[in-house]
Amino acid sequence: MRFDIVTLYPDMLHPCFSQGVLLGAQEKGLLAIHLHDLRAFSPDPRGIVDDRPFGGGAGMVMRPEPFFRAVDALSREIGTRPYVILLSPQGVRFDQALAKELARKGAVALLCGRYEGVDERVAELADLELSIGDYVLAGGELPAAVVVEATARMVPGVVGRHASAATDSFYSGPLLGYPQYTRPRSFRGLRVPEVLVSGDHERIRRWRLRQAWRKTLQHRPDLLGLRLERHHQDTKSRRHPR
Repeated sequence: MRFDIVTLYPDMLHPCFSQGVLLGAQEKGLLAIHLHDLRAFSPDPRGIVDDRPFGGGAGMVMRPEPFFRAVDALSREIGTRPYVILLSPQGVRFDQALAKELARKGAVALLCGRYEGVDERVAELADLELSIGDYVLAGGELPAAVVVEATARMVPGVVGRHASAATDSFYSGPLLGYPQYTRPRSFRGLRVPEVLVSGDHERIRRWRLRQAWRKTLQHRPDLLGLRLERHHQDTKSRRHPR
């Protein structure tokens, strides 16, 4: 699978993809991750990519031409048009189901905005506008790194054992992952649950499923369609009975 990230700050992203699982996947030829400086696609000889907004207002807006030129250049290089994603606060919320869907694309191009925003015509260029959450960041670089890592994990072979990815939170539905333990079996009075060292794989499977439901109910009841505030109140009342 190929990822192309178009950004004003490619050096900001190099460390994200130069170690760990993503580096190994690139070395095996399972992934190709390319970083592109948006200024290289500017029609201005000085590499300018922003301008004042029409109608007035604070800050600068990123011009559309560099993004369109970048996608044109990538399409020629790849031999087909990549699936184009604009990282944007008005985009759909990124989740595990979408990561699985993107992993089936052969090539994905991620466009990173900056400043006060991106010319609205860039949204017409994109196949999808994507957000990683309802908060403000300086640009699309960190969201792009999140999308690449989450999506790459869904590409067969990227994670050493597919079971490692399949037991991740959210992989098979709206459940958090079950609790994990390793050596030592006892540490500062905290012991590993006996079922995990019983050798009974069916008991372990059932225990892990129950724990995944319990953890989700405790920490993310919204995933199960429950109201978080009400659950917190119920939890407090159980912990401190009158």
